[in-house]
Amino acid sequence: MSPSLRRARPHDDAWTSPPTLPMQPIFPVDAVAFWREAGPELWFAKDETFDRRFRHRFSDAHDAAASHALDHWMASAYGSLALILLLDQYPRNAFRGSPRMYATDEKARRLASTAIELGHDRQGPQDLRLFYYLPFGHSEDLVDQDLSVSLAHQLGEPYFARAKHHREIVRRFGRFPHRNAILSRESTAEELHFLANGGFAG
Repeated sequence: MSPSLRRARPHDDAWTSPPTLPMQPIFPVDAVAFWREAGPELWFAKDETFDRRFRHRFSDAHDAAASHALDHWMASAYGSLALILLLDQYPRNAFRGSPRMYATDEKARRLASTAIELGHDRQGPQDLRLFYYLPFGHSEDLVDQDLSVSLAHQLGEPYFARAKHHREIVRRFGRFPHRNAILSRESTAEELHFLANGGFAG
């Protein structure tokens, strides 16, 4: 993939370049290797240094993935995993604490569904198989949560227990209460009590 489709302009005429393409070459293996190198100690941690690294390295790739410019990556198991990482995991680090954390969740779920139908979760790197499934665990739809639990059961612990815990929260509240402040949603008294007493906070 060309780093950019920008062309030299012989005149001062108005010109534009496609906003959806990464400014630097990016390939599925880059995103997968970066995530694997980070490892479990950073995957679910709140680490500002790691968040900055992730944001700096993959900002253009995320934008391209969000605008469908990288949909051809779905042709391979590595490619679909990379897309899911860019659409589901990247925003949770790069846009932590803002509504953009969740802006591409729906697209991530659609791609994850397709990847699983294609068998990519079994063909791709097994140490990262969890990330084909997490988009469903991030959903506030109970049907998605049921699917998340079913998929996590294949992985065993601790992922199965975590999936069940997330489903129970959505079953109880119909959503994740910790997102309310970020998304400007009003919390119920029960949700506030849940959060104040150590309930899941993301």
